[in-house]
Amino acid sequence: MKTFAWPEVGSFLDRDAERSRLDQWWESRDRQPINVYGRRRVGKSWLLRRVAHGKPSIFLVARRSAPGRQLSEFAVQLEQVLGVRPEISDVPSLFRVLLRAGRTQKILAIIDEFPYLLPRGEVASDRLLSGIAAVLEEELGSSQLKLIVCGSTVSVMESLQSERNPLHGRFTPMSVRPLSFAHARLFMNGLTAVESFERFAIAGGMPRYLSLLGNGSLRRAISKEILDQNAPLFNEVRTALAQELAQSGQHFSILEQLATGDKLTSEIADQLRAKPADLTSYLDILSRLGLVERKLPLGAPSNSRVGHWHLTDPFFAFWFRFVFPFQDDVESGLGAGDLFDTEVAPAVTGHVSHAFEEWSREWTRRNFGQNATTVSSWWGNAVNEFRRTGERTSEEIDIVGMRRSEVTLIGEAKWTNKPMSAHVVDALERFKVPALRQAGLRISPEVTTLLLSKSGYSPGLRKRAASDPKLILVDVLAELDRAPG
Repeated sequence: MKTFAWPEVGSFLDRDAERSRLDQWWESRDRQPINVYGRRRVGKSWLLRRVAHGKPSIFLVARRSAPGRQLSEFAVQLEQVLGVRPEISDVPSLFRVLLRAGRTQKILAIIDEFPYLLPRGEVASDRLLSGIAAVLEEELGSSQLKLIVCGSTVSVMESLQSERNPLHGRFTPMSVRPLSFAHARLFMNGLTAVESFERFAIAGGMPRYLSLLGNGSLRRAISKEILDQNAPLFNEVRTALAQELAQSGQHFSILEQLATGDKLTSEIADQLRAKPADLTSYLDILSRLGLVERKLPLGAPSNSRVGHWHLTDPFFAFWFRFVFPFQDDVESGLGAGDLFDTEVAPAVTGHVSHAFEEWSREWTRRNFGQNATTVSSWWGNAVNEFRRTGERTSEEIDIVGMRRSEVTLIGEAKWTNKPMSAHVVDALERFKVPALRQAGLRISPEVTTLLLSKSGYSPGLRKRAASDPKLILVDVLAELDRAPG
C-alpha cells in the first residue's frame, strides 16, 4: 500500500504532544482503536492528516448523505487503495473490510466525522454499534490495523465511552482541546505579544479562528472574518450548536445571557422568565459540551448557592455579545467596520480582561505550585463594618491560592492601558484580605501578593515591591512572549 501524502504538511503547526502520543501508539503493539474527539474547528482533521502523512494509511471522511451513497463512495475510495472494490453493505462491514486489509501489513485507517455514519434513534444506533463491536471482537486479534475514529459531535463521541454503549471499553479516548496561548502564538507571526493575546482572547485557542484573525489590524481582522455577513465566522456559533443540539433555542438564550457576565441560576431564570429548576437540564448539557461551567469562590462548598455560571468559550462569548445582537442590522446594511467602531472597539478591553484573568491563574499554577496547590478566584461580602456604612458591599480577588487549607497567595490581574498603582495593594490589605478572613478562610502570615499588569507598574508600586520580598510584580509582556515549554 502506498504511503499517505498530505500536500499541506508544510503548513501544519504545533500539536506536538498529540502527535507524539499517536505516533507512540502507531509504533507500539497496542491494537486498541482510538476515539479522537473535540469541538468543531479545533484542528482534529489536520492533526490526523499530519499523523497519517508518510504512513500506509486509509483516510475516509464521512459526510451528511444517504447511508447507501456514503458506503458506495467509501467502496470506490478503497478500491484505489486495495486494488479491488469491496462489498460494503453497512457500517460494520466497512470495519470488517478495514480490519481484513490489515491482516498482511500494518495500516493506519482513519474514519473522520464518524457520527455521520450513525442512524438517528437510540435503538437503530445501538444496533449498528453492536454490529461494530462484534466485528472488532472477531477481527481485531488477527489484524495489524491501527484504527482511529474521529468526530466533532462531542456528545456522540463521548457517549462511545459510556458503560451503556455497545462500544464501551473498545476505544481509547483522546480529546483534542483548544490551544493554550503559548501555542496559539505560532498562528500569529508578526504580531506583538499584546496583539496576539487580543486575538487569542477572541478566538479562544481554536486553530481555524486563529488563522483567520492572525493578520492585519484588529479592526480589519474582526470586521472581515467575523462581522461581515459573508464572513466565514458570521454564523459559526449557530452552526456549531446545530451540530450538537437538535433543539437549541433555550440553550441559545442561556448562552446569550452569560455573554454579558457570570450569573446565578436564578438571575438567568429571571431574564428568561423561567423557573431555576427548569434550566437544570439545559445547563447540564452546555456544561457537558464544555461551553459553560459553574464557578465557586475558592473555599466554598460544592452545594453553595453563590456559584456563578460562566461562559467558558471566548469566541462564543464574543459572538453572543457583538455579533448575534446585530446580525439583522448587518444583513440590512450596517457596515462591519461601523459595527466594530461603535460596539466592539469601546468594549474589547473588557472582553480581553476576562481571558487575561484566566491566563494569570494558569500562569500562577505553573509557576507557584510549591506555594499554592489550588488556585482560583474568590468573591463574597465586604467586611461587615464597610457594608454597614455603605462604603463597600462586595469584594472580588482575581487570584487566590491555597496550600493545606490555608491561603498562601493572593493576586490581581489588570488588562488596562495604565500602569498598576499601589492602590491595588492597599485595597487588598484594607478590604479584600479581611473579607477573606471574615468568610472563614485561614490566611497564612507569610502570604505572597502577586500582581500582573499588561501596562506595567507605577514608580511607587515598584519602590514598594523593592522593599517587600512577598510582593511580586510579574513582567507580563515577557511572560506572554515566552515560547511554549
